[in-house]
Formats: sequence, C-alpha cells, structure tokens
Amino acid sequence: MDWTFVRKAWDKWISTSIGSSGEPLKAALLINYDPTGPSRLLSTIAEQEGIRAKPIEVNQFVDFIKRNNLQSESFFIGQNQYLVTSIHDGWFCARCMNTSHPAGEGAIVMQTTSFILVALYDGSIGSASRAMVDVDQFAWQLCRKNL
Repeated sequence: MDWTFVRKAWDKWISTSIGSSGEPLKAALLINYDPTGPSRLLSTIAEQEGIRAKPIEVNQFVDFIKRNNLQSESFFIGQNQYLVTSIHDGWFCARCMNTSHPAGEGAIVMQTTSFILVALYDGSIGSASRAMVDVDQFAWQLCRKNL
C-alpha cells in the first residue's frame, strides 16, 4: 500500500472538494477495506474531513456493505440515517432520511480495490451531480495505482 500517495492525493482532493461555500462536498470519509482479507481484520478510518466518524460506526457501515442488502436496509453515518436510492457497479447513492435541510442531504459511496470512499453533500440533483464528478476523480486516482 502506497500510503504516501494516498495521503497526498487525499490532501489535494479535499482542498478543492470539501468546504462550506461553493465546494461540492460537505464531508468525506476514506475507509481502509479489503473484502478478500480475513474476517478478523477490521476496516479502519484511513482519512476523514468534515466529519468525526467513530470506529464502531465505521464497522457497522462496513457490515452493511458486506451484507449486500443495499435495497432493503438503511445505514447510518454519524447521526444521519441513509436510504440507498440507486445502485451501480462499484458505487451507490443514498439520501438522508432525517435531514433538517430543506434541499436534503445525500451520500455517494464508492468502492475501490482497497478503500470505501464515502462523500456527503447538501442539496438535490445538481449538488449530487457535482459531488459525483469530484468523487469519481478521487476514486480514479486510487484505481490508477490499484488502490
């Protein structure tokens, strides 16, 4: 694992993608994940920005992904509960069920070889489109290095 590359790519990505005004994302979480590894290996938080995820929450989220019941279950990130709205090859989108924002909140979850990337955004379709472009760019960088 090339942690130096991951750290540099993450720092560069968050500087242009995550923020409060004009940036497409409000928070992101990078989880170290190896679906082919032994079950005794726990996934860990590799990086996070704009959110303070706890290890137990991350493990529950990873268990949700492992169960692969995306269409019939919801998941939590922090205090927010999300419902999957669309499933694609290697990624899915979800909407927050308990948001107080009038335009709503969403999540994009993308899996690479070694990571699960969770990106959170405020808003609806336009915001989701901008968020997807940014998430895809970072995931492409990881996939280019087979991470």
